[in-house]
Amino acid sequence: MAPMCQYSVTAKDGKPNDWHYVHYLSRAIGGTGLIIMEMTDVDPDGRITDFDLGLWSDEHIPAFSRIIEGVHANGAKIGIQIAHAGRKAEDAVEPVAPSAIKFPGSKYKTPRALLTNEVIDIIQLFGDATRRAVQAGVDMIELHGAHGYLIHQFQSSLTNQRQDAYGQDLAKFGEEVIKAVKKEMPANMPLVFRISAVEYSDGGYDIEHAIKLCKAYQSAGVDAFHVSSGGEGLAGERKPGNYPGYQVPFAREIRESLRVPVIAVGMLEEPTLAESVIGNEDADLVAIARGMLRDPYWATNAAIAMKSEHTHVPKQYERAYR
Repeated sequence: MAPMCQYSVTAKDGKPNDWHYVHYLSRAIGGTGLIIMEMTDVDPDGRITDFDLGLWSDEHIPAFSRIIEGVHANGAKIGIQIAHAGRKAEDAVEPVAPSAIKFPGSKYKTPRALLTNEVIDIIQLFGDATRRAVQAGVDMIELHGAHGYLIHQFQSSLTNQRQDAYGQDLAKFGEEVIKAVKKEMPANMPLVFRISAVEYSDGGYDIEHAIKLCKAYQSAGVDAFHVSSGGEGLAGERKPGNYPGYQVPFAREIRESLRVPVIAVGMLEEPTLAESVIGNEDADLVAIARGMLRDPYWATNAAIAMKSEHTHVPKQYERAYR
């Protein structure tokens, strides 16, 4: 299950509540193999909105632990996507970013460019949030380096026009976040990095730049890449796809270039299409987003549709499938 923000108005303190508990456990009951919890932020002003989750305090740990324990009890694995929204923090009084470049749209403010020492402080916040996620019991960590959020902002020349070391090397911020996070993770715990393989704004980076970033991030400690695209601003001459599987070629190219496991995502909820992505070795895992919002039992129903030998049906529901 791909991470998807819930924007729950009852979560203004950043702590997951009963909505999130039911939301995630129902997908575990529904047969999902790995659930990646929604974008969870390292700082209150690093959230997209004030209704997003956070792990900026040890006080948040018990609420996450409750969900993680429940998911484990129902046979699924679970991780958390750790992030900072940067200039896309809609409700922050003063958003921060690599450079003072506003995200397009009237609801966004012009961000303040981070000082070098503040960049270092934010890197540590990623490590601190990861430590709390590990204490809460996660099986994996995902870093959000896609869709125009802070790590993505540092790795793109469209949004990073700094003159210090973090501007001269567009991979440096991401590499240092990865290293800070890995220090807080058990040696056998996977670290996944979600990356936008291409940007659609005119002058944005292409797959070649993404592959260079991925190689640097792999050397820094990333175990797998979750391959998406876009999010940096307005589309230019190149437009994002709007058809099933449009991002799969990006996943395949990164997989072949790095010989590293990848997760494909993007309109893959048709079971035969999802199966073909794995069968054709385009990717090692398939992430389902909106399809699992619509159907908590997507995984079970897909397995039945594909006549899988590994169908997961809870005993309490078996009679409905006879």
